Amino acid sequence: MDWIKKFFKGSDQKNSEGHNHGDHEEDPQVYAPSGTGDVWQEHEDEEIDRAIALSLLEESQKGRNMINDESQLEEDERLARALQESLIFEPPPPYENANIYQPIPVYFPMGYRICAGCNTEIGHGRFLNCLNAFWHPECFRCHACNLPISDYEFSMSGNYRFHKTCYKERYHPKCDVCSHFIPTNPAGLIEYRAHPFWVQKYCPSHEHDGTPRCCSCERMEPRDTGYVALDDGRKLCLECLDSAIMDTKECQPLYLDIQEFYEGLDMKIEQQVPLLLVERQALNEAREGEKNGHYHMPETRGLCLSEEQTVSTILRRPSFGIGNRAMDMITEPFKLTRRCEVTAILILYGLPRLLTGSILAHEMMHAWMRLQGFQTLSQDVEEGVCQVLAHMWLITQLDSSSPSSDVASTSSSGSSRLRKEKIPEFERKLGEFFKHQIESDTSPVYGDGFRAGHSAVYKFGLRRTLEHIRMTGSFPY
Repeated sequence: MDWIKKFFKGSDQKNSEGHNHGDHEEDPQVYAPSGTGDVWQEHEDEEIDRAIALSLLEESQKGRNMINDESQLEEDERLARALQESLIFEPPPPYENANIYQPIPVYFPMGYRICAGCNTEIGHGRFLNCLNAFWHPECFRCHACNLPISDYEFSMSGNYRFHKTCYKERYHPKCDVCSHFIPTNPAGLIEYRAHPFWVQKYCPSHEHDGTPRCCSCERMEPRDTGYVALDDGRKLCLECLDSAIMDTKECQPLYLDIQEFYEGLDMKIEQQVPLLLVERQALNEAREGEKNGHYHMPETRGLCLSEEQTVSTILRRPSFGIGNRAMDMITEPFKLTRRCEVTAILILYGLPRLLTGSILAHEMMHAWMRLQGFQTLSQDVEEGVCQVLAHMWLITQLDSSSPSSDVASTSSSGSSRLRKEKIPEFERKLGEFFKHQIESDTSPVYGDGFRAGHSAVYKFGLRRTLEHIRMTGSFPY
């Protein structure tokens, strides 16, 4: 409507000028009316035509300006997108508690940008704005591999930057069995199993996929490590194999040392009780034929016999051939004749020396009580006090030079031959594990029985505890 405004503005101006002239002077030539009105009509038509032409010109000019502005805006947006894509810098969520950062490319005038990596001024070209600092793209590097980070997102641990893959490699737990990254559960959390003593981490699936465990230390067999397969189906890891006792003859020196241990406690076993190392099947068959005794499930590793039986003992240790399989093992039948309340002690073959010794110390306590005429005891009392003796023997092996308890100090004169040799590091760790097994056993008979017996022996001493058991059939409190 600008042309109407201009038209009325023009008319008002003429009228105003006419009034001014009329007020101050008369001009009959200007104001004299025309007889036909043609002159005034022509003048008015010219004004209208001029106003319409001017309005059309302005509208046309506005249209061209709008088209130019829209084209310029689209061009600017394309340029901005191209610039952003050229500077874009993104690192994906880090694992667990690591933070996520997305660098923001920005532009500042020269002189305001100093690279936080090389401490030099950033000139023209690409740069990154991240972690409250500016960086050359080649200076923003991974702490692990020292290569520039050009991913969309990156991970942080403390003040250190990582590629997503480098962070996962360093901090995401791997399975100790299959060496793969431990997968997440449906809730997105990393879930794994861990051995309570060895802290061996493994995927939950390995508990059900047939992955074998060492029959001694209970660790799962890693995929790249071959465990030794024994003839009775058990598997033995290579570390446990180093100190494993494989036949009856090889076990005799250990038997003599544990006899010394009992003599040092003033508990000498007067009768000569045969000691035999046997396979799992022979031990299970002997257990079925034994009327007395209690057995630690799921697998019995030792047995004190009081019945006459014929058992198959291992005469010569096996050799190990292709695939770490035991071979050429020689066994022979052995007739057990009852000369006293105890006919033999059977121990599962192929176990490490310290485990074999602790089992033997346990079974010899059964033999000692039977030979001393102890009445039939409840399971928790008899097995508990036998576990106390096995625990005491392990302590003498692990810390014989400076016993840490009154119980251990009572046996300082026993097992002298074993204390002369320094125990290798892994064997010591293995002994700690066997001690831990006794202490943390959750069974009511072996576990609770041991803890009650250990408390009684610690409070009253071994001799008084045994006298109380002989008289009452229970532990003193």
